[in-house]
Amino acid sequence: MIDSAAEERWVNPLRDPQDKRLPRIAGPSGMVLFGVTGDLARKKLLPAFYDLANRGLLPPGFSLIGYGRRDWSAEDFRDYVLSAVKERARTTFRESVWKRFADGLFFVSGNFDDDEAFDRLAETVSQMDATRGTAGNWAFYLSIPPGFFADVCHQLERSGLAHAEAGSWRRVIIEKPFGSDQKSARKLNRVVNSVFPEESVYRIDHYLGKETVQNILALRFANQLFEPLWNANYIDHVQITMAEDIGLGGRAGYYDGIGAARDVIQNHLLQLLALVAMEEPISFSPAELQAEKIKVLRATRAVEPFELTTARGQYTEGWQGSQKVCGLRDEEGFDPESTTETFAACTLEIASRRWAGVPFYLRTGKRLGRRVTEIALVFKEAPHQPFGNTGTAALGNNAVVIRVQPDEGVLMRFGSKVPGSAMEVRDVNMDFSYAEAFTEQSPEAYERLILDALLDESSLFPTNEEVELSWAILDPILRYWAESGRPDDYAAGTWGPESADRMVARHGRTWRRP
Repeated sequence: MIDSAAEERWVNPLRDPQDKRLPRIAGPSGMVLFGVTGDLARKKLLPAFYDLANRGLLPPGFSLIGYGRRDWSAEDFRDYVLSAVKERARTTFRESVWKRFADGLFFVSGNFDDDEAFDRLAETVSQMDATRGTAGNWAFYLSIPPGFFADVCHQLERSGLAHAEAGSWRRVIIEKPFGSDQKSARKLNRVVNSVFPEESVYRIDHYLGKETVQNILALRFANQLFEPLWNANYIDHVQITMAEDIGLGGRAGYYDGIGAARDVIQNHLLQLLALVAMEEPISFSPAELQAEKIKVLRATRAVEPFELTTARGQYTEGWQGSQKVCGLRDEEGFDPESTTETFAACTLEIASRRWAGVPFYLRTGKRLGRRVTEIALVFKEAPHQPFGNTGTAALGNNAVVIRVQPDEGVLMRFGSKVPGSAMEVRDVNMDFSYAEAFTEQSPEAYERLILDALLDESSLFPTNEEVELSWAILDPILRYWAESGRPDDYAAGTWGPESADRMVARHGRTWRRP
């Protein structure tokens, strides 16, 4: 939110906090993007900035300063951004919008430990405040490996960029990974918090910016239909799946040593678990929402023994649709002796009255059957069914399935009578689709999160405590795997190793096939 002093200098007539129907438009501000030449910036961030400008959600004087090692002029940088926008922007390209947006694009060349370059950056920021009306409000986006956080934070502190004058603000936005275990996450948090107070730190988990993830809250708390059944009395188990049909795709150097559990379960899937399992917050303010997620994460633990309750694997050659694809050990740049997993699954439990006895099965992997992310709440069988066994032989458990991507929506599975003279019951689906129900196109996740950071709306950003608690849940599994030799094999195009099926089958359950 804009503080009162800044509000006096610039009042946005379109932003009425009492009327949530009006668009939320950022006040005077600018951003410095570190790692501007990386894949994430080119494919996601730069197009998101343009799309926000195209939708009229950035202030007229918004300024974006790229920082990198390339010897670019401002014009070179504008050409680079233009190429990324034309290739990846979600909204229609408009010359008038581009011209206004491009006027605020600047570039500073330097390394992360370069005093002189950061002094030039500080001068550029000061010039933007004077000439473009950014009012001293700046966010610093660290789209860089965590190993450089300390250098950049030190330079922001040394050059005075981290400190705002009265009536202005400074914030830092951080991309994952947030460490590789709880110990390293705490170290990173100390580095960042030594320069920026926690309330000025925005840790990006792009999954939380997706409309369907936010719809979990609407589904649960805006409807009387679901919440009375959202507990251990009715729910048998919960499955949270993020499956990819692609391989490493040239990311072998990054991925080796990280693996599926660190890359996806620690952040995306545990955040989804927290939203599904948390109690109703007093309000949806950042503090109240984060407090409820923290309670859930504190109560969550991995179920032992890990040899029975977890699974991991590496994909081998196989068929992805009609295409024959190579195995992980044949991927360019990947060490064939590596034990880094491309599939990970685990069983978690939550020590609370609501969820006692309900296992949460989390799984993620590459080269699986199809690309899909979903949360499936599978209900217990009805305590009594006045039908013959043959009449319900094709009936499974009721389920509510929240599809995060693709084909965003909610599916409900329940039993219905088959037409005919016999009483035969089988599963049918009732399917809600975002694309069919709403004419508005959902904003891209990074658009929402960038705008929220500029507006000081931190509800969708994990706190340092959430990050550390998530590592505390995952660390025991990672330690066990580190001592357990090679992961199991699974053929590309399948749904993971047999050990994942055995993991749920020990209690008579099966993985849902999305």
